[in-house]
Amino acid sequence: MKTASLVLAVWWALAAGTLAASSASVISLDGEGRCEEITIPMCLGIGYNMTRMPNELNHESQEEAGLEVHQFWPLVEIKCSAVLKFFLCSMYAPICLPDFQKPLPPCQGLCRRAREGCEPIMTQYGFKWPERMECEKFPVQGGEMLCMDEPSQPNASSTAKPPPSRVKTIKNCKGPKNCTSPHGDDRKPARECKCQCQHPLVSLVSMGRETTLSTFNRSVAGVANCAYPCKETYFNQEEKEFAAIWITLWSGLCAASTLMTLTTFFIETERFKYPERPIVFLSACYFLVSIGYLIRVGLGHEEVACEANIIRYSSTGPSPCTLVFLLVYFFGMASSIWWVVLSLTWFLAAGLKWGNEAIASYAQYFHIAAWLIPTFQTLAVLLSGAVDGDPVSGICYVGNMNMENLRTFVLGPLVVYLLLGTSFLLAGFVSLFRIRNVIKKQGGAGAGSKADKLEKLMIRIGIFSVLYTVPATIVIGCYLYENTFHEEWLRSLACTCPNSKAVPVKIRPLYSVLMLKYFMALAVGITSGVWIWSGKTLDSWRRLWRRLFGRPDLSGANAVLIKNRVGKPPPPQYLVAGPGSASLLGPAGSSVASASQHHLHHHVLKQPPLSHV
Repeated sequence: MKTASLVLAVWWALAAGTLAASSASVISLDGEGRCEEITIPMCLGIGYNMTRMPNELNHESQEEAGLEVHQFWPLVEIKCSAVLKFFLCSMYAPICLPDFQKPLPPCQGLCRRAREGCEPIMTQYGFKWPERMECEKFPVQGGEMLCMDEPSQPNASSTAKPPPSRVKTIKNCKGPKNCTSPHGDDRKPARECKCQCQHPLVSLVSMGRETTLSTFNRSVAGVANCAYPCKETYFNQEEKEFAAIWITLWSGLCAASTLMTLTTFFIETERFKYPERPIVFLSACYFLVSIGYLIRVGLGHEEVACEANIIRYSSTGPSPCTLVFLLVYFFGMASSIWWVVLSLTWFLAAGLKWGNEAIASYAQYFHIAAWLIPTFQTLAVLLSGAVDGDPVSGICYVGNMNMENLRTFVLGPLVVYLLLGTSFLLAGFVSLFRIRNVIKKQGGAGAGSKADKLEKLMIRIGIFSVLYTVPATIVIGCYLYENTFHEEWLRSLACTCPNSKAVPVKIRPLYSVLMLKYFMALAVGITSGVWIWSGKTLDSWRRLWRRLFGRPDLSGANAVLIKNRVGKPPPPQYLVAGPGSASLLGPAGSSVASASQHHLHHHVLKQPPLSHV
């Protein structure tokens, strides 16, 4: 009887002038609260048009209640339960009867029907039914306390109007890039595009995770409190598995190549003099970058880049994510600065004719710049909370989900470093070409001549320049590609238009571009060993092997070395410094240009020969 009385009271309220159309839209109650005409879009046409504010969830206004209830819109739209919308509205916009001063909560049976239909879907994505909606908290129908139940479902099949906090409509739709109506007809709202937190995106508030995730108030394509899933949604399982193998392969090769370079340096440190010594530090940086990728391989995608079932948006404290970020970002930026230092030292040697001792005297300044600048960059990223997960590679970096951070902390510095290094490189090449022309004019052409050796040096330097500048340029190009289309990719997930023929179902990034980016990010480390690929490196490793596991013999290179030490010293040579060769061999008195840290008036300095790296 009590339930029947409640139903009659509800329909009496609706029939008695609808409580709003005939009088004011706000009615003050004798007790606390007020009756208001419902303005929450999802609850319009629910079966009653007046609600009580504040509600039992302590929402002071419908705007506040609507912002929270609209987080459940994806569940309402997929119709996991026919009574879900009525249940939600009975909680967030409960019916208000002027003659009944007490609030009317939903009935327990209504809650159970909504929960039975929608909880399996929530569980599938790793979420629990919200505690504030536990059905045991609501009164049983027919009990002592009155409650709301849905007597009939006249509007169950109708589609509710999308909530304003989830919908963006713009005229003249041309695709998901603008998330607009394909016909631009304001008179037909059904043709407007809807942007909402729909699968595969994850709604934070609707899943009751707003108090446990640091991603609260995040947005995707302008949809508030929405997050990107843990793993990339654009690619199938086979592509995801290949990406993991691809990154593991190249990071492993990078670690092996750079480790060999570093080991060779420690075996024969004297071989690596300025201006080519920065190559050693560049290799060390790429070794640690590859370690960052390998940590991700060891710990797994979810452990590093994800928080629950969504991508990690911010990481500032100690965690695997922060560790991987420090290795990949800090040493990645440091490697770029060491590339600038390498180009600068080569310019000083080839262009300004500095000797290796003069260049080495500035080594402390090179180290200060190469380690201090990335430190400031890394601190700026951490303090701004810009570290986020990469849904493709599974590492933590900066600018994966926020393109402004990508432009500020990644693209800007990389472009500056590449331009500086290339400028010094070109200036050094111009100087070497001038030296080559002078040598040829003095009759130094021919096989084995100084011009021929200089050409070989220029080819070697040119190859290494290409091996760095090409990958660095491609990586920058890939970042520019992501920066340009990232928002469009997200809108294709969050926004849908009724005219599916006018709008592609999903706009996805080019898989090959992303795989190329990860390869090129590690390629420089793999090719940095080009400077040690020589017979002298084999001799160094052979001597180390014999020293560790057997008696060294005096054959080959060792015999020649001893002979040179006890015999007549070699004639003086003239130095033309460069990153691949510290000297240009030639008889005394025949060199045209050589290095001198004191800039003698003839620019000639006699030095003993320095071996090639």
